[in-house]
Amino acid sequence: MSYTSFREPDAAPPPGPGLLGRLVRGRRGVAVGVAVGVIVVAAAGVYLAGAAAEPEPSSAGNALEYASPSAGQTESFSASPPGSGSAEPSATATPSASAAPSAAATPKVSAGGWIPVDHAAWKAQVDAYKALAIDPVPAGVGNLPEFRADCQYSHSLPDDPIVAPGLPGASHMHSFVGNKAADAHTVAEDLTKFTATTCKPVQDHSAYWVPTLYDNATGRPVETTGFRVYYRSFMNNSTGQMPMPNGLRMIAGDAKKKQPTPRGATGQFYCAFYGPGDLDGVARSANGNWPICGGNATLHFMMQFPDCWDGKHLDSPNHKDHVAFGAGNACPPSHPVKIPAITFDIQYGAKGTPEGYYLSSDKQGKSASSMHGDAFVMWDADTMNKRTKNCILQRRTCDNYGYQR
Repeated sequence: MSYTSFREPDAAPPPGPGLLGRLVRGRRGVAVGVAVGVIVVAAAGVYLAGAAAEPEPSSAGNALEYASPSAGQTESFSASPPGSGSAEPSATATPSASAAPSAAATPKVSAGGWIPVDHAAWKAQVDAYKALAIDPVPAGVGNLPEFRADCQYSHSLPDDPIVAPGLPGASHMHSFVGNKAADAHTVAEDLTKFTATTCKPVQDHSAYWVPTLYDNATGRPVETTGFRVYYRSFMNNSTGQMPMPNGLRMIAGDAKKKQPTPRGATGQFYCAFYGPGDLDGVARSANGNWPICGGNATLHFMMQFPDCWDGKHLDSPNHKDHVAFGAGNACPPSHPVKIPAITFDIQYGAKGTPEGYYLSSDKQGKSASSMHGDAFVMWDADTMNKRTKNCILQRRTCDNYGYQR
C-alpha cells in the first residue's frame, strides 16, 4: 500500500507489491477513505482494565536523557486512536525466567508486565545514531520518509511470544514472517542469535505475526503471499526523530473484537492490485464479511502501529501502553520519543469466495474485525540507525537496501 494513498493522494506512489497508490488511479476518493478507515481500526486499542501498575525503573532518572521530545505539543493525545476496542490481554500464567537458552530443556521465558529498556544499550545506539553521517542522496530520490522490509511467510504455530511467553500452544494459530526461529520461547537475545529470516534486508532479524486466515469452505489456511513492513513517518516533520530500540514489542489491533465487517466497514480486508478496482470487491461472501475480488485483485490488509515511545519500557502489561500515536506532528509528553511507525501491508493469494474466510482469532463469528498484528523488533543496530537517519530524518524514500532510485 502506498504511503501516498492516504497521506498525499496527488503524489505519484512508489512501486511495490500491493501498493494502494496504484489502485487509487481513477478511484482516488474511495481508496483514500477506505485506506484511512482500515488503518485507524487496525491500529485501535485501549488499556486493559486492571492492568498492573507501572513500576519505577531502577534507572528512571536516565530513562529520558536520550529521548527527543517534540516541541509545540498542543494537541490532545492518547495511547490509542478513538473508537478503540479492548486490548488483547496478557497471558494469565507467566512462568519464571530461566538462564537456559530457548533450545534447552528448561527454556528461557520472557518477563511479562513492564519490561525496562537496557539504558546502556539504548544510550550506545543513540550515541551512534547522533554521530552517524548522512549518506549522499542520489538524484531522483523521492521525499516520502520511509524504509521497508519485504518478508515472506515462514511458519505457523499456536504460539505468541509477546502475549503468552513460554507457553507453546496457548494461543490461537499465528502465521509468522521474518525470523524463522520465532516460537513461544523467543526472547530478544534469540532474535540476535538465530538470525535466519524471510525478510529482505537480512539485517532485519525481527519477528512479525498475524492470526492465520482460513478458507471457510475447506478449513485450509490461506497464507500471506506478500508481507511488506514499512518503517515510516506520518508526521509532517522529522524533528527529534529517533531509531527503533531493539527488543521493542508491540501489538496493533484487537484479537477480542467480534464485530461484522460488511461492505464499507472499517477494519475489513479489501481488494487491491496494479490498477483501478473496487476495494470492497465486486461481490461479498454470504455472511457479508469478506469481499470477492474482481479482475486480478486479491485480498489485502493494512495495519498501523504507533509512532511514539515512552523511552523507558520495551513492553507493557497490555503490550500497548508503552507506545502511543502522535498528533499535531509531535509526540505526547508521556511518550516523547519519536520512533518510526511500523505499517503491515499484507497480501494474500486469495480472491474471495461465497463461503468466505475466518481468522484463527474468530472462527465462530467469521468476521475480519479481530485482525491484529505483533511486532518483536530486532535489527542490526547500524542498519536501523542508517535507515532512520537517511530515510526518515532526511525525509527520503528508501526501499529494502537504502535510497530508492
